Amino acid sequence: MGYARYYHMNEMSLDQQLEKMRADWDQRARENARHYVNTANTQWTDDEFFASGERTVAEEILTDMGNICQGKRPADMRVLEIGCGAGRVTKALAKLFGEVHAVDVSGEMVRQASEALSGFHAAFVYQNNGKDLTVVPEREFDFAFSSIVFQHIPSREIIENYVREVSRLLRPGALFKFQVQGDSTLKTKPDDTWLGVPFSERQAVDMAYRCGFDPRYRHGAGGQYFWLWFFKK
Repeated sequence: MGYARYYHMNEMSLDQQLEKMRADWDQRARENARHYVNTANTQWTDDEFFASGERTVAEEILTDMGNICQGKRPADMRVLEIGCGAGRVTKALAKLFGEVHAVDVSGEMVRQASEALSGFHAAFVYQNNGKDLTVVPEREFDFAFSSIVFQHIPSREIIENYVREVSRLLRPGALFKFQVQGDSTLKTKPDDTWLGVPFSERQAVDMAYRCGFDPRYRHGAGGQYFWLWFFKK
């Protein structure tokens, strides 16, 4: 019986993984969305929660505007966020860029993010299927961003499909800046939607080339926050 359960978990189909991702993140969102989005606090106030998103943008975007904007004014840019959660970073992005589109697998997270962005008429949030960006309008994007999202995805296939989809939507030369789990010592399971699958530097670089990107920079290999700068060819 125990062996059968172990075998089943390790033979999960892609559809089963995606359904479990959606169900688990809906449950987390109902339980305490803000804590699961940013575990630094269990009881976030509105001001504290969205200030943490401002800090992410200050640390990871405002310090990197040359790579991100490439001569464009932020107000003229259309940007894409993967894994918006309750809108923590999305709201900060909407204050900086002209147009923001964001996706999340959890309908409950999308509901909360939509409430947070109600005053931003050029910010759009969609529930997607957890693997692609077909819900996003077919427009050309100038920048894509994802923070503390792929670390929770249990499948390299799903992550790579996201990367390929971002490539489809970005204009040539545009940057996709994102994180993956880099700690290859972790023992992950296909049904674990909290501790995601790790990438080595070689795996990350190979994924970039397969998806039409130039993997120009990397930071944090071997750690939980392995940052990747993928520029669309």
